[in-house]
Amino acid sequence: GPLSERRLMDVRLGELPVWLATRNFSPQGLLGGLQKAWSSYYDKYINVKRGGPAGISMLLAGYCLLSYGWNYQHISK
Repeated sequence: GPLSERRLMDVRLGELPVWLATRNFSPQGLLGGLQKAWSSYYDKYINVKRGGPAGISMLLAGYCLLSYGWNYQHISK
């Protein structure tokens, strides 16, 4: 397909500058990209027909690691 419709993982290294030039870096474009990324994550890991708690577990594990990092100096004393 056209270069502008390809995902980042489908773009070759030599085509990367041209692909980046076709992206929309306005605030509305960035919010649209963020919304698309979240819906893709949600559909892949959380909203599955036959799945387990993997998606929510990944979010909880990330939160635990982040809060541990924030409180490391307090915990280490």
